[in-house]
Amino acid sequence: MIKVDLITGFLGSGKTTFLKKYAKYFMDKGMRIGILENDYGAVNVDMLLLNELRGDNCELEMVAGGCDADCHKRRFKTKLIAMAMSGYSRVIIEPSGIFDVDEFFDVLHEEPLDRFYEIGNVITIVNAKLEDDLSSDSDFFLASQIANAGKIVLSRTQLTDNAQIEKTKAHLQRAAEKSQLKIDVDMLCFTKDWDSLTEEDFAKLANASYATRSYVKRRTTDDSGYKTVYFLELPMKKADIKAKIDTLMSDDSFGNIHRAKGFFLDDETWYQFNATKEDFELNTMPVGQEVFIVIGENLNQDKIKEYMNA
Repeated sequence: MIKVDLITGFLGSGKTTFLKKYAKYFMDKGMRIGILENDYGAVNVDMLLLNELRGDNCELEMVAGGCDADCHKRRFKTKLIAMAMSGYSRVIIEPSGIFDVDEFFDVLHEEPLDRFYEIGNVITIVNAKLEDDLSSDSDFFLASQIANAGKIVLSRTQLTDNAQIEKTKAHLQRAAEKSQLKIDVDMLCFTKDWDSLTEEDFAKLANASYATRSYVKRRTTDDSGYKTVYFLELPMKKADIKAKIDTLMSDDSFGNIHRAKGFFLDDETWYQFNATKEDFELNTMPVGQEVFIVIGENLNQDKIKEYMNA
């Protein structure tokens, strides 16, 4: 049977960055890896970030978004059936930051997938600089994502201090308690700087396993206040992009924006950006696609579009 891992986490937590390192660990051991980008959105920019992994030992697949949850689940199952026939040693799934983790377990336990796959690990990525004033919906998604985790891996630990890390752990524990989830966050957390991960560290993470903890389920991605706004072929400039995103995230009249990400072309150079309220990253890329994506709660789509097109 093929082992299948889920790398989950809240919006902007760093799932794709971790996945690249995690997949390379298996590839360096000669394993053939299939990576499935499973996003609810209509455009998946994370596929471009993983392109450097593509080769004889790694293929990238995607579940097309832009449909309702039932349609998305059917596409997810169909894609996994096809991947089971492709000779992979391991399949790694990276979902949306507002993914319902129960969908992963439900689909893997259905015929015929239960004959093809064995669930390996559920690893939840959490930003060590987690915002403290998240909404109740956001806290529910956090709780649902750590409920089945074999390991909670904190990102960006090198950019903060122990006091903030402990604050983030305490927030996760409170979010769990709100959903009546019995879990010891401190015991599950892995806080080492990703740039200093060793072979031994990856071996431990590769055997993180998963859990089947119960919790009170309140919402799914279908009935939460989360929305996504997309802009295709929107002209952007390197000098302006951070200021535009800062304005969107600081002005509540646009809604509660948790993440902005995408690509743009400026002066014949492709740039990739990824922003949360705490962090902004801008990198050059060999290839790209002109797309600007905003994800958040209770978004004022008309106002966002008016501002971005001004």
